[in-house]
Amino acid sequence: MQRLGPWSREAWAALALQLLRPPRAPCAGDFDIAGHFDPMIPDAECLKIIYEILNALQLGDFLIKMSWKDVRQEMVGKIGLAPEVADCIGVYIQQHGGVSLVEQLLQDPKLSQNKQALEGLGDLKLLFEYLTLFGITEKISFDLSLARGLDYYTGVIYEAVLLQTPARQGEEPLGVGSVAAGGRYDGLVGMFDPKGRKVPCVGLSIGVERIFSIVEQRMEATEKIQVTETQVLVAAAQKNFLKERMKLIAELWDAGIKAEMLYKKNPSFLTQLHYCEETGIPLVAIIGEQELKDGVIKLRSVASREEVDIKREYIVTEIQRRMSES
Repeated sequence: MQRLGPWSREAWAALALQLLRPPRAPCAGDFDIAGHFDPMIPDAECLKIIYEILNALQLGDFLIKMSWKDVRQEMVGKIGLAPEVADCIGVYIQQHGGVSLVEQLLQDPKLSQNKQALEGLGDLKLLFEYLTLFGITEKISFDLSLARGLDYYTGVIYEAVLLQTPARQGEEPLGVGSVAAGGRYDGLVGMFDPKGRKVPCVGLSIGVERIFSIVEQRMEATEKIQVTETQVLVAAAQKNFLKERMKLIAELWDAGIKAEMLYKKNPSFLTQLHYCEETGIPLVAIIGEQELKDGVIKLRSVASREEVDIKREYIVTEIQRRMSES
Protein backbone atom coordinates (compact mmCIF):
# COMPACT_ATOMS: atom_id res chain seq x y z
CA MET A 1 0.00 0.00 0.00
CA GLN A 2 1.19 3.50 -0.79
CA ARG A 3 0.67 5.86 2.12
CA LEU A 4 0.46 9.61 1.72
CA GLY A 5 2.44 11.48 4.36
CA PRO A 6 5.75 10.74 6.07
CA TRP A 7 4.62 8.30 8.79
CA SER A 8 4.47 4.52 8.83
CA ARG A 9 2.45 2.47 11.30
CA GLU A 10 5.60 2.16 13.41
CA ALA A 11 5.85 5.94 13.49
CA TRP A 12 2.25 6.16 14.66
CA ALA A 13 3.04 3.76 17.50
CA ALA A 14 5.93 5.99 18.50
CA LEU A 15 3.62 9.01 18.36
CA ALA A 16 1.22 7.34 20.76
CA LEU A 17 4.02 6.92 23.29
CA GLN A 18 5.19 10.52 22.94
CA LEU A 19 1.86 12.37 22.92
CA LEU A 20 2.02 13.27 26.59
CA ARG A 21 4.87 15.68 25.89
CA PRO A 22 3.80 19.33 25.51
CA PRO A 23 3.16 20.40 21.90
CA ARG A 24 5.06 23.24 20.28
CA ALA A 25 2.07 24.31 18.24
CA PRO A 26 -1.51 23.26 17.54
CA CYS A 27 -1.42 20.26 15.25
CA ALA A 28 -3.06 17.12 13.99
CA GLY A 29 -1.55 13.88 12.75
CA ASP A 30 -2.68 12.56 9.38
CA PHE A 31 -2.40 9.07 7.90
CA ASP A 32 -3.59 8.22 4.37
CA ILE A 33 -3.56 5.23 2.03
CA ALA A 34 -3.74 5.93 -1.72
CA GLY A 35 -4.10 3.52 -4.61
CA HIS A 36 -6.35 0.93 -6.24
CA PHE A 37 -6.97 -1.91 -3.80
CA ASP A 38 -9.69 -4.42 -3.10
CA PRO A 39 -12.69 -2.96 -1.21
CA MET A 40 -12.50 -2.19 2.48
CA ILE A 41 -9.01 -3.59 3.17
CA PRO A 42 -7.28 -0.18 3.57
CA ASP A 43 -10.40 1.21 5.27
CA ALA A 44 -10.14 -1.54 7.89
CA GLU A 45 -6.47 -0.76 8.47
CA CYS A 46 -7.24 2.92 9.10
CA LEU A 47 -9.79 1.97 11.74
CA LYS A 48 -7.30 -0.45 13.27
CA ILE A 49 -4.71 2.34 13.48
CA ILE A 50 -7.14 4.64 15.30
CA TYR A 51 -7.88 1.80 17.71
CA GLU A 52 -4.19 1.13 18.36
CA ILE A 53 -3.33 4.78 18.99
CA LEU A 54 -6.21 5.46 21.39
CA ASN A 55 -5.64 2.16 23.16
CA ALA A 56 -1.93 2.95 23.63
CA LEU A 57 -2.63 6.46 24.93
CA GLN A 58 -4.93 5.09 27.66
CA LEU A 59 -7.16 8.15 27.61
CA GLY A 60 -10.14 6.13 28.79
CA ASP A 61 -12.99 4.27 27.15
CA PHE A 62 -13.61 5.23 23.52
CA LEU A 63 -15.89 4.36 20.62
CA ILE A 64 -15.32 4.61 16.87
CA LYS A 65 -18.53 5.59 15.10
CA MET A 66 -18.89 4.66 11.44
CA SER A 67 -21.41 5.64 8.79
CA TRP A 68 -21.96 7.31 5.39
CA LYS A 69 -21.41 11.01 4.92
CA ASP A 70 -24.77 12.76 5.31
CA VAL A 71 -26.97 9.71 4.81
CA ARG A 72 -29.94 11.34 3.05
CA GLN A 73 -27.82 13.63 0.87
CA GLU A 74 -25.62 10.75 -0.20
CA MET A 75 -28.57 8.55 -1.11
CA VAL A 76 -30.75 11.18 -2.76
CA GLY A 77 -28.28 13.59 -4.29
CA LYS A 78 -25.29 11.46 -5.19
CA ILE A 79 -26.32 7.89 -5.88
CA GLY A 80 -29.78 8.68 -7.24
CA LEU A 81 -31.89 6.92 -4.62
CA ALA A 82 -35.50 8.12 -4.74
CA PRO A 83 -36.48 10.45 -1.86
CA GLU A 84 -39.24 8.11 -0.69
CA VAL A 85 -36.68 5.28 -0.42
CA ALA A 86 -34.24 7.46 1.45
CA ASP A 87 -37.00 8.47 3.85
CA CYS A 88 -37.37 4.90 5.03
CA ILE A 89 -33.82 5.20 6.34
CA GLY A 90 -35.14 7.69 8.90
CA VAL A 91 -36.40 4.90 11.11
CA TYR A 92 -32.81 3.74 11.47
CA ILE A 93 -31.16 7.12 12.00
CA GLN A 94 -31.33 6.91 15.78
CA GLN A 95 -30.07 3.34 15.81
CA HIS A 96 -26.52 2.22 16.20
CA GLY A 97 -24.87 -1.14 16.49
CA GLY A 98 -22.67 -3.60 14.71
CA VAL A 99 -22.93 -5.84 11.71
CA SER A 100 -26.46 -6.86 12.75
CA LEU A 101 -27.71 -3.36 11.92
CA VAL A 102 -26.06 -3.55 8.50
CA GLU A 103 -27.77 -6.89 7.90
CA GLN A 104 -31.07 -5.39 9.00
CA LEU A 105 -30.72 -2.63 6.41
CA LEU A 106 -29.77 -5.17 3.72
CA GLN A 107 -33.07 -6.92 4.33
CA ASP A 108 -35.15 -3.76 4.12
CA PRO A 109 -37.64 -4.31 1.25
CA LYS A 110 -37.21 -0.78 -0.16
CA LEU A 111 -33.44 -0.54 0.14
CA SER A 112 -33.02 -3.99 -1.37
CA GLN A 113 -34.47 -2.64 -4.63
CA ASN A 114 -31.60 -0.17 -5.08
CA LYS A 115 -28.35 -1.53 -6.50
CA GLN A 116 -26.16 1.29 -5.16
CA ALA A 117 -27.57 0.99 -1.65
CA LEU A 118 -27.00 -2.76 -1.65
CA GLU A 119 -23.42 -2.28 -2.84
CA GLY A 120 -22.72 0.26 -0.09
CA LEU A 121 -24.22 -1.91 2.63
CA GLY A 122 -22.35 -4.90 1.22
CA ASP A 123 -19.09 -3.00 1.56
CA LEU A 124 -19.94 -2.12 5.15
CA LYS A 125 -20.70 -5.74 5.95
CA LEU A 126 -17.36 -6.72 4.41
CA LEU A 127 -15.65 -4.05 6.45
CA PHE A 128 -17.12 -5.49 9.63
CA GLU A 129 -15.76 -8.90 8.66
CA TYR A 130 -12.26 -7.44 8.39
CA LEU A 131 -12.66 -5.53 11.66
CA THR A 132 -13.67 -8.79 13.32
CA LEU A 133 -10.43 -10.36 12.09
CA PHE A 134 -8.53 -7.39 13.50
CA GLY A 135 -10.30 -7.93 16.84
CA ILE A 136 -11.65 -4.40 17.28
CA THR A 137 -15.39 -4.68 16.68
CA GLU A 138 -16.17 -4.08 20.35
CA LYS A 139 -15.05 -0.48 19.81
CA ILE A 140 -16.89 0.03 16.49
CA SER A 141 -20.46 1.30 16.21
CA PHE A 142 -22.38 1.63 12.96
CA ASP A 143 -24.16 4.92 13.62
CA LEU A 144 -26.36 6.42 10.90
CA SER A 145 -26.64 9.74 12.74
CA LEU A 146 -22.95 10.43 12.13
CA ALA A 147 -22.25 13.12 9.52
CA ARG A 148 -18.97 14.72 8.50
CA GLY A 149 -19.10 18.30 7.20
CA LEU A 150 -16.51 18.08 4.44
CA ASP A 151 -17.84 17.61 0.90
CA TYR A 152 -14.96 15.53 -0.44
CA TYR A 153 -15.86 12.34 1.44
CA THR A 154 -17.25 9.76 -0.97
CA GLY A 155 -17.91 6.65 1.11
CA VAL A 156 -17.38 5.35 4.60
CA ILE A 157 -16.76 7.97 7.29
CA TYR A 158 -15.76 7.47 10.90
CA GLU A 159 -15.15 9.41 14.06
CA ALA A 160 -13.58 8.34 17.37
CA VAL A 161 -14.96 9.80 20.58
CA LEU A 162 -13.97 9.49 24.21
CA LEU A 163 -16.84 8.33 26.37
CA GLN A 164 -17.89 10.31 29.43
CA THR A 165 -16.75 8.76 32.68
CA PRO A 166 -18.20 9.67 36.11
CA ALA A 167 -16.16 12.31 37.90
CA ARG A 168 -14.61 11.37 41.21
CA GLN A 169 -15.62 13.23 44.34
CA GLY A 170 -14.45 16.82 44.24
CA GLU A 171 -13.73 16.77 40.49
CA GLU A 172 -15.47 18.48 37.61
CA PRO A 173 -16.65 16.19 34.77
CA LEU A 174 -13.98 16.00 32.11
CA GLY A 175 -14.76 17.32 28.66
CA VAL A 176 -15.10 14.58 26.05
CA GLY A 177 -15.61 14.55 22.31
CA SER A 178 -14.04 13.65 18.99
CA VAL A 179 -10.32 12.86 19.06
CA ALA A 180 -9.94 11.29 15.61
CA ALA A 181 -11.85 11.17 12.33
CA GLY A 182 -11.53 10.23 8.71
CA GLY A 183 -13.04 8.41 5.78
CA ARG A 184 -12.84 7.67 2.07
CA TYR A 185 -12.25 10.48 -0.43
CA ASP A 186 -11.79 8.90 -3.84
CA GLY A 187 -12.25 12.10 -5.86
CA LEU A 188 -10.06 14.60 -4.03
CA VAL A 189 -6.60 13.79 -5.43
CA GLY A 190 -7.88 13.75 -9.00
CA MET A 191 -9.05 17.35 -8.64
CA PHE A 192 -5.39 18.39 -8.52
CA ASP A 193 -4.19 16.11 -11.34
CA PRO A 194 -3.99 17.92 -14.74
CA LYS A 195 -5.04 14.68 -16.43
CA GLY A 196 -7.89 14.12 -14.00
CA ARG A 197 -6.73 10.62 -13.04
CA LYS A 198 -8.75 9.11 -10.21
CA VAL A 199 -6.73 8.03 -7.19
CA PRO A 200 -8.81 6.27 -4.51
CA CYS A 201 -7.84 7.36 -1.03
CA VAL A 202 -8.82 6.68 2.55
CA GLY A 203 -7.32 8.28 5.62
CA LEU A 204 -7.58 9.48 9.15
CA SER A 205 -6.60 12.44 11.28
CA ILE A 206 -5.68 12.33 14.97
CA GLY A 207 -6.62 15.44 16.94
CA VAL A 208 -3.29 15.89 18.69
CA GLU A 209 -4.20 19.31 20.12
CA ARG A 210 -7.51 17.93 21.37
CA ILE A 211 -5.73 15.03 23.05
CA PHE A 212 -3.30 17.39 24.79
CA SER A 213 -6.25 19.39 26.08
CA ILE A 214 -7.82 16.25 27.56
CA VAL A 215 -4.53 15.17 29.13
CA GLU A 216 -4.12 18.60 30.74
CA GLN A 217 -7.66 18.42 32.14
CA ARG A 218 -6.96 15.06 33.69
CA MET A 219 -3.63 16.13 35.13
CA GLU A 220 -5.32 19.07 36.82
CA ALA A 221 -7.98 16.76 38.22
CA THR A 222 -5.49 14.35 39.79
CA GLU A 223 -2.88 14.72 42.49
CA LYS A 224 0.27 16.58 41.54
CA ILE A 225 2.94 14.40 40.04
CA GLN A 226 6.31 14.42 41.78
CA VAL A 227 8.82 15.96 39.38
CA THR A 228 11.84 15.52 41.64
CA GLU A 229 13.44 12.63 43.49
CA THR A 230 13.80 14.75 46.62
CA GLN A 231 12.28 13.04 49.64
CA VAL A 232 12.36 15.86 52.15
CA LEU A 233 12.85 19.63 52.19
CA VAL A 234 14.72 21.10 55.14
CA ALA A 235 12.87 24.27 56.08
CA ALA A 236 12.95 26.95 58.76
CA ALA A 237 9.94 28.50 60.44
CA GLN A 238 11.78 31.75 61.37
CA LYS A 239 14.67 33.84 60.13
CA ASN A 240 18.37 33.29 60.88
CA PHE A 241 18.29 29.50 60.80
CA LEU A 242 20.49 28.93 57.75
CA LYS A 243 23.28 27.26 59.76
CA GLU A 244 20.81 24.94 61.51
CA ARG A 245 19.29 24.00 58.17
CA MET A 246 22.74 23.24 56.75
CA LYS A 247 23.64 21.07 59.74
CA LEU A 248 20.42 19.10 59.42
CA ILE A 249 20.62 18.62 55.66
CA ALA A 250 24.22 17.39 55.95
CA GLU A 251 23.04 14.80 58.48
CA LEU A 252 20.29 13.65 56.14
CA TRP A 253 22.66 13.48 53.16
CA ASP A 254 25.12 11.37 55.15
CA ALA A 255 22.30 8.94 55.86
CA GLY A 256 21.53 8.62 52.15
CA ILE A 257 18.30 10.61 52.30
CA LYS A 258 17.51 12.74 49.26
CA ALA A 259 17.09 16.17 50.81
CA GLU A 260 17.30 19.76 49.66
CA MET A 261 16.76 23.29 50.94
CA LEU A 262 16.11 26.64 49.33
CA TYR A 263 19.25 28.60 48.51
CA LYS A 264 18.23 31.64 50.51
CA LYS A 265 19.24 32.79 53.96
CA ASN A 266 15.72 33.63 55.08
CA PRO A 267 13.06 32.20 52.79
CA SER A 268 9.52 32.67 53.98
CA PHE A 269 7.90 29.61 55.47
CA LEU A 270 5.02 29.84 53.01
CA THR A 271 7.43 29.94 50.07
CA GLN A 272 9.08 26.76 51.30
CA LEU A 273 5.75 24.96 51.62
CA HIS A 274 4.63 26.11 48.16
CA TYR A 275 7.86 24.79 46.70
CA CYS A 276 7.13 21.35 48.10
CA GLU A 277 3.60 21.37 46.69
CA GLU A 278 4.76 22.48 43.24
CA THR A 279 7.54 19.89 42.96
CA GLY A 280 5.84 17.03 44.79
CA ILE A 281 8.29 16.72 47.67
CA PRO A 282 6.40 14.57 50.20
CA LEU A 283 7.99 15.66 53.50
CA VAL A 284 9.20 18.84 55.18
CA ALA A 285 11.68 18.78 58.07
CA ILE A 286 11.06 22.03 59.97
CA ILE A 287 13.38 23.62 62.47
CA GLY A 288 12.68 26.77 64.46
CA GLU A 289 13.20 28.37 67.84
CA GLN A 290 10.84 26.08 69.71
CA GLU A 291 12.09 22.96 67.94
CA LEU A 292 15.69 23.86 68.69
CA LYS A 293 14.81 24.45 72.35
CA ASP A 294 12.94 21.14 72.67
CA GLY A 295 15.52 19.11 70.75
CA VAL A 296 13.04 18.02 68.08
CA ILE A 297 12.43 18.36 64.35
CA LYS A 298 8.89 18.97 63.19
CA LEU A 299 8.11 16.57 60.35
CA ARG A 300 5.27 17.64 58.06
CA SER A 301 3.42 15.57 55.45
CA VAL A 302 2.80 17.81 52.45
CA ALA A 303 -0.21 15.81 51.29
CA SER A 304 -2.08 15.61 54.61
CA ARG A 305 -0.48 18.68 56.26
CA GLU A 306 -0.11 16.62 59.41
CA GLU A 307 2.81 17.63 61.63
CA VAL A 308 4.54 15.62 64.36
CA ASP A 309 7.53 16.38 66.56
CA ILE A 310 10.36 13.85 66.22
CA LYS A 311 13.36 13.72 68.55
CA ARG A 312 16.41 14.98 66.71
CA GLU A 313 18.27 11.68 67.12
CA TYR A 314 15.36 9.76 65.53
CA ILE A 315 14.66 12.02 62.56
CA VAL A 316 16.75 9.98 60.10
CA THR A 317 15.09 6.73 61.13
CA GLU A 318 11.59 8.25 60.90
CA ILE A 319 12.15 9.68 57.41
CA GLN A 320 13.58 6.38 56.21
CA ARG A 321 10.60 4.51 57.64
CA ARG A 322 8.11 6.77 55.89
CA MET A 323 9.93 6.54 52.58
CA SER A 324 9.99 2.75 52.76
CA GLU A 325 6.21 2.71 53.28
CA SER A 326 5.39 5.12 50.44
